[in-house]
Amino acid sequence: MDSISPTVFVVDDDEAICRSLRLLIEEIGLNVETFHNAHDFLEAYDPAKPGCLILDVRMTGMSGLELQSEVRQMCVDLPIIIITGHSDVPMAVQAMKAGAFDFIEKPFRDQVLLDSVQRAIDYNAQAQRERAKRTDVETKLSQLTQRERQIMDLLVTGKPNKVIAYELGINQKTVDFHRANILEKMRVDSVVELVRFTLNTQQTQ
Repeated sequence: MDSISPTVFVVDDDEAICRSLRLLIEEIGLNVETFHNAHDFLEAYDPAKPGCLILDVRMTGMSGLELQSEVRQMCVDLPIIIITGHSDVPMAVQAMKAGAFDFIEKPFRDQVLLDSVQRAIDYNAQAQRERAKRTDVETKLSQLTQRERQIMDLLVTGKPNKVIAYELGINQKTVDFHRANILEKMRVDSVVELVRFTLNTQQTQ
């Protein structure tokens, strides 16, 4: 399945800013969707869409900080870039402490914003790859029986089948059988690959 192109979501109650940001970002070939309030964004946003979110901390209705909180509750890895005026810096700092990806003070140079957008999109792409990897791991592990999981945990510590059989009080041929099933279900060709797989799993958790 083809990957979805990233989209830059812009939420600002100033229509002129929305228009200028759209033109700026579209010049580098990125998709842009603009919204004039947080409610419209939340109504339209599809969590499956990758990209990043640009928002102003001070907006009529739901504030940028409130929108940030709503996005976090949706459990999506959407990096948020805060645009702020000088008087709003304390609010922007609060947003950063709450997990915002970046904040940029007005007035700003176009390239500063574009660089931040590109970093945010790269970060989002990496987060999506890690999430997909975790999902793949969880799917494979869910296919193991309780006994297979028990044997796998011992295999990856380097214990031979004979020792595993002794520790579990079962026949070595039974361990051999389960070992073959484990390798097949985890889609690896050897215990060495299985060890590598489990190490990668621990790093992504």
